[in-house]
Amino acid sequence: MEKAIFAGGCFWCMVEPFDSLPGIEKVVSGYTGGTTKHPTYQDVKYGGHGHVEAVEITFDSTVMPYEKLLDMFWRQIDPTDDGGQFADRGKSYQTAIFYTTSEQKKKAQQSKKALEKSNIFSKRIVTPIVKAKPFYPAETEHQDFYKKNPYHYKQYKKGSGRSEFLNNTWVKPSKNQLRNKLTPMQFYVTQENGTEPAFDNEYYNNDQEGIYVDLISGEVLFTTNEQYDAGCGWPSFTKPVKRMDEKSDLSHGMRRVEIRSPSSDAHLGHVFDDGPKESGGLRYCINSASLRFIPKDDLEDEGYGEYRRLFD
Repeated sequence: MEKAIFAGGCFWCMVEPFDSLPGIEKVVSGYTGGTTKHPTYQDVKYGGHGHVEAVEITFDSTVMPYEKLLDMFWRQIDPTDDGGQFADRGKSYQTAIFYTTSEQKKKAQQSKKALEKSNIFSKRIVTPIVKAKPFYPAETEHQDFYKKNPYHYKQYKKGSGRSEFLNNTWVKPSKNQLRNKLTPMQFYVTQENGTEPAFDNEYYNNDQEGIYVDLISGEVLFTTNEQYDAGCGWPSFTKPVKRMDEKSDLSHGMRRVEIRSPSSDAHLGHVFDDGPKESGGLRYCINSASLRFIPKDDLEDEGYGEYRRLFD
């Protein structure tokens, strides 16, 4: 196991993106970069000790390469902001990559150069790459905050401006671009909250092993390990790979919970509480037209090789 340490502003928002990835043993919120031993949340929040909020990721590099973690890190932050992140201002919320080995340092520098050459950002990339210092876990109430307080977390991530920035920077193409890229059914489902015909869609009876990714962003959403035949005529899953965005849906005279992609904000389907009890009792009823299926034998070629182990 290796450790990766990233500072990306509020550590609440830096746990969820990594937590569900294959090869990740644990993600811990904490403090690092300063000189004071065992700082508290109040110490770091009000500065003066040199620490920043960060996450320490314990991972198996044979399953999840460090390069993939770096790519995920850049996609969670504004690397051009040296005064904090989004609504959180001050040195304790500045971004940084803390390398633990010389190999990590080399890969982080290469990753930063690649980001600079991509021209995704017009401003200079200011996130520093520095040698790791002792990492101090944060208080219990700050660990896995997105799981313990999902509503508060979701509102904070949106209200701080982070969600909108990340969607606009990394994922969200225009409606015209999507109309040209997608089929009429795919556009209707993902952009107009439509529903495809039951039993007349691509994946409702899929019997191959593999993963399902967001049609627009390529983010992994579901795997066939959790897919089952619910008899409803749409692909059904007991759980997603990572937390989905949920919204109340009162359309068509019904009270339902809509599921949207956390990366592209595409409409995916709905979640119901009539799923298999032994698997948690939920049924994620998803439109095939919102997904792209990648068979397990194609995972390496498609850039998702780290997920192959799920099927071995």
